[in-house]
Amino acid sequence: MFKSCSWVMGWVLAVVLGWGLWVSPAFAYDNPDLLPSQPTPIIDLNRSLTDVQEMALAQELEQFEQEHGWKLRVVTQYDRTPGKAVKDFWGLDDRSVLLVADPRGGNLLSFNVGDAVYQKMPRLFWIELQARFGNMFYVREHGEDQAIIQALRSVETCLVREEGCKVVPGLPQEQWLLTLITSLVGGVICGFAAQPRRQGQVIAWQWVLIFSPLWGMLFISFGLGPVLSRTSDWLPVVRNVAGFAIGALVAYLSPIFGEPFPSKT
Repeated sequence: MFKSCSWVMGWVLAVVLGWGLWVSPAFAYDNPDLLPSQPTPIIDLNRSLTDVQEMALAQELEQFEQEHGWKLRVVTQYDRTPGKAVKDFWGLDDRSVLLVADPRGGNLLSFNVGDAVYQKMPRLFWIELQARFGNMFYVREHGEDQAIIQALRSVETCLVREEGCKVVPGLPQEQWLLTLITSLVGGVICGFAAQPRRQGQVIAWQWVLIFSPLWGMLFISFGLGPVLSRTSDWLPVVRNVAGFAIGALVAYLSPIFGEPFPSKT
């Protein structure tokens, strides 16, 4: 439970700070001396990747560029950075994505994105991507290497889709638990609203409709929306619907549970 709360805290903190963190401030100067002598899609100055990982990832990025025409590049840095010299080194253009991994800030990842890429993935996508894989709790649990690799895999997945992505694909368990909680709370509100207020009434539909913006937002917008937009798996959808129904039923029947038992005398 502590791990889930820590992940949620990291995700929220990264979203709040994401607007200011998403562009790396380290590219304010040129330092071409740190550029490699041979062409490579990865400059791993911080040694975030092992040699095997770097070689495999480099081949993957080069093959992806050949097949789809999108240029993905990676720079890891700490106290040394090539700065904006990488732009000319790699020939970054509108169809390019540059991932910068720097552990000195509040978030490991930052991105520089070409205009053509924005047509497939809007700004909110990159903020969520940074928040999901670059927050300190994810990096502490999975390592800098997996944060870099998984972020790139998400970018590749969305670039090959004709419609692109509005949100980051995949539904982490911690994020699904949040949607389940909001669905359950929405059901409780709906159930309390449905309790009969007068003799002979079964369901107070008027009150259900009055409170529908509240329980509808919790259940549909925050409960089902994030799930349906991130995965095609129906199991979390069924669970959220069941959570809403259980919450509504328990809240609706709560007056019965609160009635005193009749005395034997």
